[in-house]
Amino acid sequence: MTGTPVIRLSGVGRSFPGQPPVPALRPTDLTVHRGEYLSVTGPSGSGKSTLLHLLGLLDTPTRGRYELDGIDTGALRDRDRSALRGRRIGFVFQSFHLLPHRTAEENVVLAQVYHRVPRAERAGAAREALRTVGLGHRLDALPATMSGGERQRVAIARALVNRPSLLLCDEPTGNLDSANAEAVLARFDELHGLGYTLVVITHDPAVAARAGRRVAIRDGVLSEPAGAVL
Repeated sequence: MTGTPVIRLSGVGRSFPGQPPVPALRPTDLTVHRGEYLSVTGPSGSGKSTLLHLLGLLDTPTRGRYELDGIDTGALRDRDRSALRGRRIGFVFQSFHLLPHRTAEENVVLAQVYHRVPRAERAGAAREALRTVGLGHRLDALPATMSGGERQRVAIARALVNRPSLLLCDEPTGNLDSANAEAVLARFDELHGLGYTLVVITHDPAVAARAGRRVAIRDGVLSEPAGAVL
């Protein structure tokens, strides 16, 4: 693939203080190109959460270099890291984190407030994002009136509305029944088809299998099937 990768990890590791220090992520190289759909699997305690926090700029590595869209994130001040995270990364979590007394459209609109999107453009962008995930008919619905799958799709629309480079998903089907999980995964397939870059962190092999590329993490070590390039 050509072009600047969305993610490039070069010897990135994370240890926590202790005697001796506790390694949560061993030095890792990983490249994710624009438009890839990557899944990361591993058991509890394997280092998935540590990797998620590093990729999402919620934490900083203790060694190595992380480039997001070609930007060396280690060289940024905290304020600039936060701004980069807001512009370039959309998050989808296991819990939907929707405001219960706001409609679907309002929940998505609010994601734009902190990015200084002009007020006149916010509603239109929110409606477009909701249509992208198949909820153009539910703009005025409150979360309590929606299924779990619909609420997760609102959360996906919220993640998409600022047109991020990376959609970073943490156990996105963990709170859903099988039918709603399938509906969410079908939307991920569609977003991949539209050219979005997705990284899905999951313990579920069936969810991981939907991705075009799969890696595993165990005891802080990231691995990929033979012949693949991390």
